[in-house]
Amino acid sequence: MYRFLLSRRWLGFAAVVLLLLAICVRAGMWQMDKHDARVSENRVARANLLADPRPLEEVVPAGSSVDPGDEWATVRAQGVYDVENEIVVRFSTRDGAPGVDVVTPLLLDDGSAVLVDRGWIQTLNNGERPDVVPPPPSGEVEVVGWVRPDSGARDEAVTPVDRQVRAINSEAVASSLGLDLRSGYLNLQEQTGGTDALATEPLPDLGQGPHFFYALQWWFFGLLALVGYFWFAHAEARDRREGGPERQRSRPASSRVTRG
Repeated sequence: MYRFLLSRRWLGFAAVVLLLLAICVRAGMWQMDKHDARVSENRVARANLLADPRPLEEVVPAGSSVDPGDEWATVRAQGVYDVENEIVVRFSTRDGAPGVDVVTPLLLDDGSAVLVDRGWIQTLNNGERPDVVPPPPSGEVEVVGWVRPDSGARDEAVTPVDRQVRAINSEAVASSLGLDLRSGYLNLQEQTGGTDALATEPLPDLGQGPHFFYALQWWFFGLLALVGYFWFAHAEARDRREGGPERQRSRPASSRVTRG
């Protein structure tokens, strides 16, 4: 009764179903990989956020890159703000409001510097540098902030133009401003001399995201395709059993497959 499954039409149907099933399974596995990576990153972030502050030199030594395992680690650094080389990160929004992040190099005692994202200020929705930016404390300060890695955005996004960028990359800023910068940057949380009227970086989102449920959806679609194949095969067999060969030859092939 099921020998019709070996016909060219049904073998083609089976090939399409198997291809769709393979795509759905692979897409689901990809989403699960993203879910696992998010869970791992969150685990590292929680541990770093709960740890006591460490010296900047211990976490990001001069000449080294930020270790992914140190992202969101809290560090202390002492130096003097270099307001002359201050830049802003355009198109930075908070709760839907337009604004910019203000990034100021902190000159360290060893002659190097580290970029400090001092915080966010609301602006008009024009993507331009605000006319007035709250200044940082003068003289030597101690800052406490979260370590963040450089952005991997393209050159035009991270190279300062009129002291403005769209993402922070210490190498691009160092080349443009002629500074000896440590890798990455700091999200300022505290500093001696008080805050400077800028909104500090909020805690990161440590949710797991939608990837797990996306994986389930992809696998459900694959299962649906497989079940659909067997359902159509059963419907075809039932029609053949009820109608016989003569009836089957007199009906279009598509109606025999789709009849429920």
